[in-house]
Amino acid sequence: MSTRREFITLLGGAAAWPLAARAQQREQMRRVAVLLGGLEFGDASGQAEVAAFEQGLKELGWIPSRNIDLDYHWPGAQTGRVRAVAEKIVCAHPDLVLSRSTPATAALMHSSLPIVFVLVADPIGSGFVQNLGHPGSNLTGFSTFESSIGGKWLALLKDAASNISRVALLFNPETAPFAEGYLHSAQAAAQTLGVDVISAPCRSAADI
Repeated sequence: MSTRREFITLLGGAAAWPLAARAQQREQMRRVAVLLGGLEFGDASGQAEVAAFEQGLKELGWIPSRNIDLDYHWPGAQTGRVRAVAEKIVCAHPDLVLSRSTPATAALMHSSLPIVFVLVADPIGSGFVQNLGHPGSNLTGFSTFESSIGGKWLALLKDAASNISRVALLFNPETAPFAEGYLHSAQAAAQTLGVDVISAPCRSAADI
């Protein structure tokens, strides 16, 4: 009788092995690199973004250190540093990359890694996707603004200070190569608002 009970117990354990294997497979660790372009470690707003990101993942069943490994990179805004960190990520071959900002995404776009981008102003003009409905490559993500908002910015400024007659659009051409679209939109709106809009590209604090 004792031998029979042991046999049944062993048989039950063997039957459970495939279930345990499937559960382990479901909990397979996924490696995700997060390239936080424009942010340095300790940045308060960046920490808030990370907290919101991880909360969203948890709501979808992705728990850090249980079934997803998040590798954060804080390169700041210097384009050379962003490119160097992007190369390091590509060499590590993560399962997915979350890319924050246009320069960060540009530094990764020629890799074969699956990339989800955020805070990109002009994904089509930057060459990241073919169109918003069908990206057509290994990149997809979210567009923050649309270039026509440049004219709306100017109209809002005119409402706030009706006597303005000359406005400069300040931008860094290295980190905002998409700025021309906003400039053209603002210049088009300027014709009806009676305002002169000029381009003011600045690459450093000294330029400002």
